[in-house]
Amino acid sequence: MRRCVVVAVLALCAACSSNSSGRLDPASLSRNSFSWDQSELEVGFANWDTVYRGREVRRGTSVRELPPGAPFALQPELERFMSEQKVAGLIVLHDGAVRLERYGLGYSDAGRWVSQSVAKSFTSTLVGAAVKDGFISSIDDPVTQYIPGLRGSAYDDVSIRQLMTMTSGVRWNEDYSDPQSDIARFYSKPIERGLDATVSYMRGLPAEAEPGAKWVYKTGETHLLGVLVSSATGQSLADYLSQKLWAPYGMQQSASWTLDRGGHELGGCCLQASLRDYARFGQFVLDGGRIDGRSIVPDGWFAAATRTQVQIGWAGRGYGYQWWTSDDGTFRAIGIHGQLIHIDPARRLVVAINSAWPEALSRQRSAATADLLTAIAAEVDRTAE
Repeated sequence: MRRCVVVAVLALCAACSSNSSGRLDPASLSRNSFSWDQSELEVGFANWDTVYRGREVRRGTSVRELPPGAPFALQPELERFMSEQKVAGLIVLHDGAVRLERYGLGYSDAGRWVSQSVAKSFTSTLVGAAVKDGFISSIDDPVTQYIPGLRGSAYDDVSIRQLMTMTSGVRWNEDYSDPQSDIARFYSKPIERGLDATVSYMRGLPAEAEPGAKWVYKTGETHLLGVLVSSATGQSLADYLSQKLWAPYGMQQSASWTLDRGGHELGGCCLQASLRDYARFGQFVLDGGRIDGRSIVPDGWFAAATRTQVQIGWAGRGYGYQWWTSDDGTFRAIGIHGQLIHIDPARRLVVAINSAWPEALSRQRSAATADLLTAIAAEVDRTAE
């Protein structure tokens, strides 16, 4: 997976301090999360909306229960995984029942953890809801139909579908080690007067390929999808998510969605939600986006969104509508530092993981996660016999 986005804005604040308990005070953390050490990651990820400004995603009046299921027998390898991979929370739903739930790093089911780029799959789902509601006519419509500020730019011939699959052909550099990369400059370049912060930056990018011809991972384009949803619906992303999913589905806690410098939610990043609510979202997707028997997205939406729409050059892997896909039929929402929602339709399985990896990306840690998912699938198969 190419590097996903963490908000990195403004200058560094004063050095972090500890509170009376000896634990870091999240309000004192640097506004550049890429500079955080391990202890700062663990505190900051659990208190993201203290460090960064967000908008509430309101919960409803009732909670969708997650009934207990038969426990898994994964104790030794699970405990080792939790410790070595800096896992704050891990939950496994099988047929909607909790087969496994563990917490670490001082985190609990009462807390909330930042999603990082797992938020992209939420934004994709809101595009589907906006199509179902008639706010968007078709994902083959031009992006400029809904975001007039992009007219006259490289996005003139780009469709919503191409934004969804990250095949716009517009040049973008998401290298966090390069201070001149787009992902670095996105959060600091001055905003043009009268334009949305995302539109202001993205309209200045050049084309490098024909729309639909080349896949490149671009967090900025998921931010554009968020702008598009808000423009089409006339609502903030947080309010629309609350209306369509968070409240009616029965999420346990209100969430928070990080805002950009202009006060708009960052569609490509950074919900702050509980582990159990991430798992509920996975179950919602597994069940076809239905609430009380009615789907909030068009028929077949998730079947299309979670299958490979474009090849990305990795054996057995692809990309759908803001979902990472696999040839074995499983699919994932993924965020840096070990955030994950893994869905296995054949086994009716959802796995949600919150972590504080020391590295944003790690092949070794990704491989360890894949091994654990394989062990979980094997245990599901064994207990189903």
